[in-house]
Amino acid sequence: MEFIVFRKITALTFLGLALVAGACSDDNGNGPGKNAFVRVVHASPDAPSVDVLVDDQVVLSDVQYQEFSGYLTVPKGMHNIKVNVAGGGATVIDADVDLAAGEYYTAIASNLAASITPLVLVDDLKAPPAGNAKVRLVHGAPSAGLVDIYVTAPGADISTLNPNVANFGFQDETGYIDLPVGTYQVQVTLAGTKTVAIDTGALPLPAGFIATAIAVEAPGGGAPYAALLMEDTKN
Repeated sequence: MEFIVFRKITALTFLGLALVAGACSDDNGNGPGKNAFVRVVHASPDAPSVDVLVDDQVVLSDVQYQEFSGYLTVPKGMHNIKVNVAGGGATVIDADVDLAAGEYYTAIASNLAASITPLVLVDDLKAPPAGNAKVRLVHGAPSAGLVDIYVTAPGADISTLNPNVANFGFQDETGYIDLPVGTYQVQVTLAGTKTVAIDTGALPLPAGFIATAIAVEAPGGGAPYAALLMEDTKN
């Protein structure tokens, strides 16, 4: 079965107005080299829709499970990020993060609602070598346990193959992997078995393509599992 999900959302208009001003150079250090960039992902399968606040300012509202934002421009330095139940409900994540100038980050609301935590990744948007794409894989399915990952030509029989990544645990990430331009099939199995939990089907990777794929659960939790594919590109 093929499960690829694309559910990108946009930030509230006023956020862009509030933070674009910080991209204009001035004597107070608010030049373009003084900003960081943060993308937010809702990957908690049994959590309700949420609002995201940066320094107590709402920047995303009513974000549903498996939705993600583009990169939000935030001044460098320490910031408080809260994730609240949408509409002014309880705070489920309250974390301070130190954002470096010029860096890109993906902040994932991860795990089941009772144990929800922020998983913050540093993104690498530098172009891959000529003739290549690069892809990062993230395990975001808490109930799946350890998994193996196979990256093959479409239709390849994995029954006699060793996994490209073995015993991949929840909240693990591979880092970016360079892959020659072509069409691939990614299959995720329960560790030590050939029982396929996620199958992307044929997945074309053009030159210069950069992406992060997160293994996620069905709404509410558990199977069927899916791959949430996000292109890692500047807005």
